[in-house]
Amino acid sequence: MTRSRTLSRIAAVQALYQSEHAEMSTETVIDQFVRHRMGQLPWQGGLEDGNLPEADVPLFTRIVRTATQQQDVLDGMITQALPEAWPMLRLDPVLRASLRAGGAELWMTDGPPAKVVINEYLDVAHGFFSGEEPRMINGVLDKLAHLLRPAEFTTAS
Repeated sequence: MTRSRTLSRIAAVQALYQSEHAEMSTETVIDQFVRHRMGQLPWQGGLEDGNLPEADVPLFTRIVRTATQQQDVLDGMITQALPEAWPMLRLDPVLRASLRAGGAELWMTDGPPAKVVINEYLDVAHGFFSGEEPRMINGVLDKLAHLLRPAEFTTAS
């Protein structure tokens, strides 16, 4: 079973990393990903080759744009949610991109429930990290979810 939305989240993390690392504009990175790593082209490999041919392109684009447009606000919220000993710039760049992508999706209140978003980014994190990073992503995104979508938690308690 293909998980096109999960593939979109993986691509968003990669694109945000690439944008920061290569100092490329958001639109340039989106264009490169859509042209060269997404789509149903027969010669493209799969995820193991760094390609995401079955990703949900509109979701990918929306996450990357929201993360970039709201980066200052999201970074401030992420900084507040991080342990004091871990400033944003000390984080691994892929971890930083993961938190920004997850935060961006939580920002979009018309998307899936916060708990679904958090679980999706936990799955994504396990693809990139084998240490404690997934736990950190879980904790930070949970704090962001409570800030950005408090109504989802008041009725559940």
